[in-house]
Amino acid sequence: MKYLVVLGDGMADEPGPGKKTPLEIADTPWMDKIARDGAMGMVRTIPEGCEAGSDIANLGILGYDPRRYYTGRGPLEAASRGISLAPSDIAYRCNLVTVNAGIMADFSAGHISSSEGEQLIESLEGSLPGIRFYPGISYRNLLVVHDGSGAVTFPPHDIVGREIAPYLPEGSDAAILRAGMEKSRAVFADHPVNRARVAGGKIPASQVWPWSGGKYPSLPCFSDMYGLAGGVISAVDLLAGIARCAGMEVITVPGATGYLDTDYQAKARYAVRALERLDFLYLHVEAPDEAGHLGDADEKVAAIEGVDGMIGTIMQEFSGTIAVLPDHPTPLRLKTHTADPVPFAILGKGKDGTRSFSEREGMKGKYGTIEATEFLPLLFS
Repeated sequence: MKYLVVLGDGMADEPGPGKKTPLEIADTPWMDKIARDGAMGMVRTIPEGCEAGSDIANLGILGYDPRRYYTGRGPLEAASRGISLAPSDIAYRCNLVTVNAGIMADFSAGHISSSEGEQLIESLEGSLPGIRFYPGISYRNLLVVHDGSGAVTFPPHDIVGREIAPYLPEGSDAAILRAGMEKSRAVFADHPVNRARVAGGKIPASQVWPWSGGKYPSLPCFSDMYGLAGGVISAVDLLAGIARCAGMEVITVPGATGYLDTDYQAKARYAVRALERLDFLYLHVEAPDEAGHLGDADEKVAAIEGVDGMIGTIMQEFSGTIAVLPDHPTPLRLKTHTADPVPFAILGKGKDGTRSFSEREGMKGKYGTIEATEFLPLLFS
């Protein structure tokens, strides 16, 4: 038996002015077919007391209880890049952000390019003892504190439009993290990359913002847990990091960007090929979440339709069990994540009379509301 899970990051939402969610507005014949010919339910992906993040949600969906295994987003992304961490190292996700007059203006510095981000991050290397910076994709980078103890931090996408002062790092590593942030402001102020961005009418990356730090996690091997050879397709380091920690194959797709311009059809083609050799594939698409953070309804609908077209291409060649779901809602109204349960649909395990893939239909499904760690056992049963 072959299994495919399609994860549309942040697809779930609230009803908008027309009393419909983006999933209800979007033209999604293939997701609707999975729901109509299969069965639905709701899944609670964020355990009580945990942050409503993709790291928490995707760990749980893949069967790893985040209350037991989660150490932070930073170390998962470090694992994705093959960055070795000493036992005393704390790895933090490190965004390039734009702060204007003390206000978080943009959590991604205008979705800065990877080449620009690399130049900025490399200009900080060696600037402070005890810290090392690692460039990544676009605004997503890493900061490692040697002999660190951790800190209380806040995701920058949760504080857009707010004063940053109440959300600066606190705790044991706070002094060195704040020093890194201050150093970045000084170095970036007249950096050639930012001068060129401003001259081109783009917003500059004014500083770094470290968050979600932790030590390297230890996850049981996916194949040992389920007896299946598994793989992950994703354009973001977080999912690749989870896969590497879980002993799953990481499949890189040219043209997959982790943004609105991702190549959905390339992902579909690589998924079909991967399923020829794997028992299980987790196909993650970031674009709907990015649109949600932007608060752009048209882009979110377009991203959902892109996911649907990708599914359609796969379903014309794949005859195994397929499931589709978001990892969490990213409501356009809020521009950030919430912990509300999300809909899921499974094709290949019976029908329940649901008619389309949406939040409302999910609540009618025969599976009721389940916890994230119950999802794969249900799929594989």
